[in-house]
Amino acid sequence: MAQEKFCQNCDQKHDCQKIYEQLGNVKGPSVVFKVIVAFLLPVVVFIVSLAVFEEILAKAVNTEELQTLLSFLISLLITFVCILIVQAINRQLR
Repeated sequence: MAQEKFCQNCDQKHDCQKIYEQLGNVKGPSVVFKVIVAFLLPVVVFIVSLAVFEEILAKAVNTEELQTLLSFLISLLITFVCILIVQAINRQLR
């Protein structure tokens, strides 16, 4: 409602509508795969590696705090390496 009142007094109201209509009709390539790789993949890699290393280190490390810390650090390292690999692949594909 406030937007309509604001636009009623504007001299360029019709031009503004045309611009937004043109922007809404722009066709481009889908970015779904890039979004999944950029945001979802690192999170999934971190969670899976954390779960795996929690299980592995449960048998090797006696203290739970040290087990959690090592699992967390190893998972961060693996996630970081995964991100570097994805960036390298993206550079090669460009």
